[in-house]
Amino acid sequence: MSHQGEILQEAIKNSGISITRIVDELGITRPTIYRKFKDETLDYNFVKRIGEIIGHDFSREFTSSHQSALPFAVTPVIHSVSVTADKHVSHKSFVTPLAETDSLKQLMQLQQKYIALLEAYNELLLRVYGPK
Repeated sequence: MSHQGEILQEAIKNSGISITRIVDELGITRPTIYRKFKDETLDYNFVKRIGEIIGHDFSREFTSSHQSALPFAVTPVIHSVSVTADKHVSHKSFVTPLAETDSLKQLMQLQQKYIALLEAYNELLLRVYGPK
């Protein structure tokens, strides 16, 4: 039986949509998606996003209960304000309310950017120092 990465790879291949287009829309690199093809379980949101891009419903292949969850906790953004008057300093903090879906979307975008940055950094290190 195929694992989720292989199912994803096969669906992309059958869609006729190029890997380049998919990684551009996801904001990731080609090596990242090829690593995902080797994973036995994939994040539900990642699979859902690819399904939207290629026009494929993965719910028949695997359900969301079989997906691995991201190890992130959504926390509110806290701003701190300092006011100085003579020698008196007061601190005020407030929490910026964010809709849960917007927070999750922002988190996913940041995760994708972070992964792309790490991959670029690794490529740079390989160019500068060469393989081990």
